[in-house]
Amino acid sequence: MKKILYIAGLILGSMLLTACSTSDEKEQYVLYAGHSLAADHPFELAMQELKERVEERTDGRVIIETFPLSQLGAERELIEGAMLGSVDLVVSTSGPIMNFVKDFAVLDLPFLFNDRDAAVNILEGDIGEDLFAQLREIGIIGLSWGENGFRHVTNSIKPVATPEDLEGLSLRVQENKVFISAFNELGVTPSPMAWTEALTALQSGVVDGQENPILVIDSYKLYDANQKYMTLTSHAYSSAVFMMSEHAYNRLPEDLRDIVMEEGEKIGAYERQLVVDMEEKALQRLKENGMEVVEEVDTGAFRDKIMKVYDSSENQQLLQRILSEQ
Repeated sequence: MKKILYIAGLILGSMLLTACSTSDEKEQYVLYAGHSLAADHPFELAMQELKERVEERTDGRVIIETFPLSQLGAERELIEGAMLGSVDLVVSTSGPIMNFVKDFAVLDLPFLFNDRDAAVNILEGDIGEDLFAQLREIGIIGLSWGENGFRHVTNSIKPVATPEDLEGLSLRVQENKVFISAFNELGVTPSPMAWTEALTALQSGVVDGQENPILVIDSYKLYDANQKYMTLTSHAYSSAVFMMSEHAYNRLPEDLRDIVMEEGEKIGAYERQLVVDMEEKALQRLKENGMEVVEEVDTGAFRDKIMKVYDSSENQQLLQRILSEQ
């Protein structure tokens, strides 16, 4: 079914940014927007808000149709689609972007940001602008920075408060060489696997735990998958980017283009606040369902254990800029 939907998305892509005449003979433009997460995730809620704002300000001349759950492709495919012009608007976590703009790989380094405020200040400053400039070189316009929240560790064995507490645990991690290396340094046995496989592995005890944002941990009710303990390690800030295909940008008349850009530049902050609000409620639900949560964590101690991973980063200049600005 997913493959059929994706193929349908590509067919739609050939007709993207369709222009048609309205009753007053003004052209109407349809923009197709895709992302990989669920219809109740802040990605989709923000896209719906963007849709409402743009349609209202353009008097219905620009219509945004949204496609959650990878209906137009997974994140890497969506980014490729934006480059080719087969998808108009995309929100993607930053990880897959590194396949096209290498400097984005630095953002995946664990324990890179001290907290959410530090991450937002850096990404909305000169560093974020520099990264957006590199996106423009591949035909994508960075509109604003969103997020998928900080990633945290859960497990079925014991509370984790220090790096030493992680030693000997087996954790499902993202299929990401940076994460694998970092957890190796922390004494963990990392098991990279697809999320669909991870759920079964957690339930059967093949792995002791996993790492994900609070909204994912809550959405999949991981307390029912033997995950008794959660530690707010905040080991990775899952930054995201709202993007527009340069092809779509160029086809829009200037007045409509300006409106889409203006609203796109504001939607990241709206989405980030949704994450904060929803995480607060989700964390409370996790506690109510029996999860023991370790909230006070010395992230500096964890960072010290993975310095070899930092040393191997290809862009030391960017890494040091980020670290020095916190």
